[in-house]
Amino acid sequence: MSHSLVTMSYIVATILFIFSLSGLSNQETARRGNYYGMLGMAIAIIATALSASVTSYAILIVALLIGGAIGAKAALKIEMTQMPELVAIMHSLVGMAAVLVGYANFMDASTTLSGVEKNIHEVEIYIGILIGAVTFSGSVIAFGKLSERISGKPMLLPGRHWLNLGLLIAAVILGRMFLQQTETGGGTLPLLLMTVIALAFGIHMVMAIGGADMPVVVSMLNSYSGWAAAATGFMLSNDLLIVTGALVGSSGAILSYIMCRAMNRNFISVIAGGFGTSGGEAAVIEGEVTPISAEDTAQLLLDAKNIMIIPGYGMAVAQAQHTVNEITKLLRDKGKKVGFGIHPVAGRMPGHMNVLLAEAKVPYDIVYEMDEINEDWGHVDVSIVIGANDIVNPSALDDPNSPIAGMPVLECWKGETTVVLKRSMASGYAGVGNPLFVLENTRMLFGDANATMQAVLKALKG
Repeated sequence: MSHSLVTMSYIVATILFIFSLSGLSNQETARRGNYYGMLGMAIAIIATALSASVTSYAILIVALLIGGAIGAKAALKIEMTQMPELVAIMHSLVGMAAVLVGYANFMDASTTLSGVEKNIHEVEIYIGILIGAVTFSGSVIAFGKLSERISGKPMLLPGRHWLNLGLLIAAVILGRMFLQQTETGGGTLPLLLMTVIALAFGIHMVMAIGGADMPVVVSMLNSYSGWAAAATGFMLSNDLLIVTGALVGSSGAILSYIMCRAMNRNFISVIAGGFGTSGGEAAVIEGEVTPISAEDTAQLLLDAKNIMIIPGYGMAVAQAQHTVNEITKLLRDKGKKVGFGIHPVAGRMPGHMNVLLAEAKVPYDIVYEMDEINEDWGHVDVSIVIGANDIVNPSALDDPNSPIAGMPVLECWKGETTVVLKRSMASGYAGVGNPLFVLENTRMLFGDANATMQAVLKALKG
């Protein structure tokens, strides 16, 4: 394939990627956005494979078959509840790719660059490996936290911000040494030392983050993976990788900023690491809970006119979204007004609950963001909280020592009655007790969310 045809294919792929991002901004067009993205990637792969820069087709085919098989197996095997950790581990692969490409470029003896061009190329290598290493180690730790292989509690080392600053200064000094030594054919030692420092920084940055803020971490690592891909594009002189990486990096950063604003977090503290933590002890929750049966819950719903359902990670674990949709249909057929309240960080990755509800075919027009409904709780007769804790926690508003202090939450306790579905009285992912559970107008429906919702559905039909 000629160079001009490859360039044209890359332009078409870039346009499709832009259409993909645009489509993903809305639930109703998200499926079409995914199709645009898949088509763009297919064009990019084919154009690259047929370009003059590719000669080892046997190796390429084997790599495509292995990667395709792993991707297909993951897509078929991974449950929706495991999507956050899958996204995190995929980000780590992008980071590792950037590191490996950087070292391959550094050790490539066939490079004939000289002067300023050589210096620019070496800076690209250094920055690409730096970003890739941070992305790789940070994403692996995020995977461990999201899959609960590592505790969700923040690991706060003494003087952690000074440690981060020291690692950054060391990376800059090593970069200067790297550029000086490459002029005489060296540079391996400072590059290796920087890689170790970058890996340590990625680990420390994510380990210092509390569980309540992990959705922001996922979007931030998504941004890092985009910049790692862009750095790889510069090293390989591949325009499509540069543009695609910039699209992913900038969109991930914008999403992180939006989520930080929704959680009342500081964007700079996200980049620095160690956010979502507080210096004091959260208040102890005192009081007795009031349990309720599935039959009584069904009667509450039948007596109500305005019902709001708040899904959380517990609904994803129990795979209760389809049962919830059946209940929604039945109640709407009876003339009830039913809506879904979605917190920006419900679940463990951005848009987690929206995807679950779309999978169950819940109508888009009854799914509301937090800002759309937080002023209307006084008109809600019954709120059903399904496996959520931190996003409906009043202590975020009135306990300054809480790890989630200042985070806007769905203020469902302002409605007439709140029914909370939980397996037990255990705290949520952030490890914070919830005073909502002991309020006078709160009822606790214990058990597996899908089983209890099935019981409520049966009672509604009976």
